[in-house]
Amino acid sequence: MDIIFELSYLEWLVVILCTVFIGFTKTGVSSMGILVATILMYVFPAKQSIGILLPMLVVGDLFAVIFYRRSVVWKYLISLIPWVLMGIIFGYFVLDQINSDQLKPLIGVIVLALIILHISRERFGEKFNQALPKSMWFTVTMGILAGFTTMIGNAAGGVMAVYLLMKGLPKKEFVGTGAWFFMCVNLIKVPFYISLGLITYDSITFNLWLIPTILIGAFIGIKVVPHIPQKVFQTLILGFALIGALRLILV
Repeated sequence: MDIIFELSYLEWLVVILCTVFIGFTKTGVSSMGILVATILMYVFPAKQSIGILLPMLVVGDLFAVIFYRRSVVWKYLISLIPWVLMGIIFGYFVLDQINSDQLKPLIGVIVLALIILHISRERFGEKFNQALPKSMWFTVTMGILAGFTTMIGNAAGGVMAVYLLMKGLPKKEFVGTGAWFFMCVNLIKVPFYISLGLITYDSITFNLWLIPTILIGAFIGIKVVPHIPQKVFQTLILGFALIGALRLILV
């Protein structure tokens, strides 16, 4: 319960907004995940923030999986599993060796890389897809990178977006396949985070208080997000994420 009483009113407001953003993220606006991961590192120490964020992501994942339960292409996920696990294990050992001050710039660099990846995908469209290798090595690289980035900072949304985009999935299958991927991967990460002391009784208690706002965010996302111009929305999100990433690196 210590976390609950240590936060100021402003910090509580920021956290609640982040939980609403998580709901948006799980209903199709994957780029917002970068923003949430970055913002929480200004409220909590970097390592503590990723432990607090993970259970909230799992709640959002469960909602997304229920909503998109029939929109999944399993063959694209199964081929990734062994390589994602390798990335998660590598990320586990990195997290075990670094502190919050060292983690911040690392997350900042990862976020910048994901922003560049996302902008490249948006800018070049089909040309970007055609430039990607369609060999086994591409699957291996994307799987390890997705596992590492999700373990280090819950920030694999950009990696998976590029991977699934290359597969040419329709929008609904794109979101549904991503939802199943993140639910499975985030559940796998839970015992690793507990082992590292990043998920504790206090952090879980804190997470339970925030479940309603996550679900509210998801419901709002389903109703509102389709009516918001995607380009304007993503530009704003990526702009804020860019500022946050630079501050993580430079401060």
